[in-house]
Amino acid sequence: MRSMIRICAAALLLLPAGLALAQVPPPPFAPVPPKKPASMRTAQAGPAAGADSGIQVAAVANQRAAAETVQRINDYFNSFKTMIGDFVQVDPDGTRQQGQFYILKPGRVLFEYEAPSRIELVADGRSVAVRDKKLKTQDITPLSATPLRFLLSENFNLARNANVTGVYQDDIFATVVIEEKQPMVGTYRLMIMFDAKTMQLKQWTVTDPQGYDTTVAVSNLDTSQRPDPMMFVINR
Repeated sequence: MRSMIRICAAALLLLPAGLALAQVPPPPFAPVPPKKPASMRTAQAGPAAGADSGIQVAAVANQRAAAETVQRINDYFNSFKTMIGDFVQVDPDGTRQQGQFYILKPGRVLFEYEAPSRIELVADGRSVAVRDKKLKTQDITPLSATPLRFLLSENFNLARNANVTGVYQDDIFATVVIEEKQPMVGTYRLMIMFDAKTMQLKQWTVTDPQGYDTTVAVSNLDTSQRPDPMMFVINR
């Protein structure tokens, strides 16, 4: 159950530790995570003393481009309060699962996995519950302790998020990398990828402290429908 919690939380989003499995390369449907371009490294570090003016101009331009990308992503996320769509999830061992998800900001999400999976994940604004529908059990974690909270916040603002460690863009994708250290556990990394032209959400990957990835690709996104709030209730 713990491994599934991490998988799901990783998914849009989520949490705790430990699978002793080999790390799996990105699935066929998921683009290879973009490498940090040399120009971006220059922009983030700033020009070294004695660097020529051309490098300094390039650094400034890249910083400007990153700021524009951040603003476009902020505008996209803050343009909707609800989202419904399909997802395909690839776990650290290569297992593929799929289903439908529903978002109602702030803080609420439901992931319904298709059979044969018996797992369901729901966040009610305060907590995240991973349910086993067959055994009728659930494991509850504070929403604040999961990467989910970044994507479910009411006012999404990457520029004010101290956990953002990188913003990159090419002709196909815009990518944001967020890292967070949790006491006694280690560092989690959340990489969110968007369409470079529309800024529509495409996928995210959560890397746990052991280096294992869970990737979720989303499609058929609809931000016009409002899910029933009762879908996000956690019975304690």
